[in-house]
Amino acid sequence: MAQTTVHLRTVQGASAAVGWSGPHTITIDRSESAGGLGIGFNGGEMLLLAIGGCYLNDIYREAAKSKIDIKNVQVVVEGDWGGDPVRAQNVSFSVKVEAAATGEEISELIKHTDNIAEIPNSLRLGTQVSLGKFEAIPV
Repeated sequence: MAQTTVHLRTVQGASAAVGWSGPHTITIDRSESAGGLGIGFNGGEMLLLAIGGCYLNDIYREAAKSKIDIKNVQVVVEGDWGGDPVRAQNVSFSVKVEAAATGEEISELIKHTDNIAEIPNSLRLGTQVSLGKFEAIPV
């Protein structure tokens, strides 16, 4: 089992934050209408981005195992937000794969990748998320 750690830290005096894992970074923020600067992805967008990004990366990994030469991949992820507590609902993604292979081989690759993609499976199978240690620092 491989562990992944990400870090987030707000920009001084703003709600915007930078998230990083190793050399990779992303900007996180709320929309201006919600009191943020509107300069980054919000949490919901990042969740959907994680689903699509995982699937996209995995399609290339699985294609390489099958010696399928991928030319282009497009993934669109959509979801609704609602409930009490608010949570993602009706999440789905669509995929277009162009490859040097038969339509049947590409279709099998798409379906196989859907079955093994880590982030979608984590959500489908109900990954437990818990609050770890925390510090409350009055200033």
